[in-house]
Amino acid sequence: MSGNRWQADTSAELTRRWGKSSHELGNTSGDGSCPDIWELSNGDVAMIGHDATEEYRGRLPDGVSIDPGERLIIVPRSTAIAAKVDIPDA
Repeated sequence: MSGNRWQADTSAELTRRWGKSSHELGNTSGDGSCPDIWELSNGDVAMIGHDATEEYRGRLPDGVSIDPGERLIIVPRSTAIAAKVDIPDA
């Protein structure tokens, strides 16, 4: 980053799902609960998952922090594994 702090560009569009949908993986009951991983138009990645920030805040490993404006989210293992085929090597 050459000294510049990264900031999310919230104007970037969701362009491509990485992996399979929650419905394909059986990770949703169909009620709108849909963990997902998406590539954005600027190359960044967006994840939809369970917000577990407060549950983990007091037990993060040394060197790990959650800054204001950041959230720790959890996605099912099957969602992350299914995305592997779409994650670029570089």
